[in-house]
Amino acid sequence: MIIGVLLALLGWLGGCSSVRLAYGNGAQLTWWWLDGYVDFSREQAPRVKQGLQDLFAWHRSTQLPATIGLLSAAQAEVLAATTPEQACRWQAQGRELLEPTLQRLLLLAAEQSAGLGEAQFRHLAERYAKGGDEMRDDFLQPDATERQEKSVERAIERAERLYGRLGETQRRVIREGVLASPFDPALWLQDRERRKSEVLATLRRLAADKADADQRLAAMRMLAAHAERSPDPVYRAYQQRLGAYNCAFAARIHNATTPAQRQRALETLKDWEEDLRYFAAPPG
Repeated sequence: MIIGVLLALLGWLGGCSSVRLAYGNGAQLTWWWLDGYVDFSREQAPRVKQGLQDLFAWHRSTQLPATIGLLSAAQAEVLAATTPEQACRWQAQGRELLEPTLQRLLLLAAEQSAGLGEAQFRHLAERYAKGGDEMRDDFLQPDATERQEKSVERAIERAERLYGRLGETQRRVIREGVLASPFDPALWLQDRERRKSEVLATLRRLAADKADADQRLAAMRMLAAHAERSPDPVYRAYQQRLGAYNCAFAARIHNATTPAQRQRALETLKDWEEDLRYFAAPPG
């Protein structure tokens, strides 16, 4: 739930055609997403909505300048070839940029979790189960060939958000990279189920123990830490192996693009920056 809020808050950058539209309505979109999982009561809803409004106001006033700076820096590099090390560095910078927002989200989650009850935990478990079925349908098709084709389609779609229409050369690079990837959908989905079980068990324990604010915040931070770095050493090693591969894969895709496609990427980054500057500017 915590990581989901983070994705709902920041996923607009790569997944929406209009950053300005998505960010401008971010609090409401996040509320709809969260309420679908938790089913807040009439008494809880105003507090949660206000918390999200405050979160976005804080993000707008304190976090947008750094995000804009990162987008500007990316524009300075996107026209040149890159390396796996540079790709990993960009990933690390993005993660560092998200850290203050994550901590703010954890505080909000700790505050709002205090009023949750068993009926809402059951609702969350049902929504988790439905989401699990949907993820298995999308990522774990019984036919291995179909599963690979879906993975290739997703990778191409993500690349085209940045570079525009890809040609056969780039599509071949992506196909070869996906087929060689250590990504294991069964293992990934298994870890997702572990995290869902941990979230539910933690929320139920906090409610049963009538945990105070400090205990709730510590529990939220533990959930976030386990989501980012699995407590299972086998899965943790897999995460590290996959992360290193994806850095090299991203570099291969970028280096296979044409000057025109890199120019399209530059224009896309510039559009995102301009949309965010609209929100960062003081009201006139």
